[in-house]
Amino acid sequence: MILKGRLKGNSSQLWFSRISQKTPLWYDCALITPIIIDNIKRISVKVDPTNMPQHVAIIMDGNGRWAKQQGKLRIFGHQNGVRAVRNAVSFAAKHQIKVLTLYAFSSENWSRPESEVSALMALFIKALDSEVKKLHKNNIRLKIIGNIHALNDNLQQRIIEAEKLTAQNSGLILNIAVNYGGDWDIVQAVQRLAQGVKAGQIEPEQITKHLFQQTLSTEEQPQVDLLIRTSGEQRISNFLLWQIAYAELFFTPILWPEFNDDVFMEAIIAYQQRDRRFGGS
Repeated sequence: MILKGRLKGNSSQLWFSRISQKTPLWYDCALITPIIIDNIKRISVKVDPTNMPQHVAIIMDGNGRWAKQQGKLRIFGHQNGVRAVRNAVSFAAKHQIKVLTLYAFSSENWSRPESEVSALMALFIKALDSEVKKLHKNNIRLKIIGNIHALNDNLQQRIIEAEKLTAQNSGLILNIAVNYGGDWDIVQAVQRLAQGVKAGQIEPEQITKHLFQQTLSTEEQPQVDLLIRTSGEQRISNFLLWQIAYAELFFTPILWPEFNDDVFMEAIIAYQQRDRRFGGS
């Protein structure tokens, strides 16, 4: 038996297929082992632990397509996407990334079928109930960004309780964007500053880029260094429009339920290979 190795998409997962049964197994292993070792080296050697992005944002795309490939309903993909969320959070905490922002539900997602939206909200409540204590135990601070006032009262209360429980944690900041849109974020910041001017609390001349950034939903958090989008789509989709001004973009064909440490590490490697000049020469 001879096994031939290949990479799945842009990820580092090796998949093998049998192409012959005429050679001994030891010979096949001799062929496969260098492939595996080379792949591991490619992932580990190039990573610079001193040059990790401070803030990573992910557009978690492809749950529905993944479910369709399995012959299942879209909600099945969303349910399996929760596992990928756990993996991403664990990876970020382990590699001392300061902020991880996940795009869970956009303000445009309300246009999806009512049954899917309802199922997503129920899944969100379930995830909050099951995961928040684990986040707290691991010193992770949870923050929900977006227009939560449009959510039902039960979900709003769960969000308040979860944020309160983890508010004093000093580890990874985990932002979950729910009913979020980058344009909404900018508009609400402008409205808050305008209200301050109207109340005489601030002069228009005192509004700076820094102050404006503080008024966004991400407040004092660092700007996004790395934006990842799964499923092969290459769009921003109204996500963190101000915060990603100088972010490095990484697009992968991997569907979100298949997102794992290898794909995350590939994105980190790609980030570290970029020459970040921030408009300079």
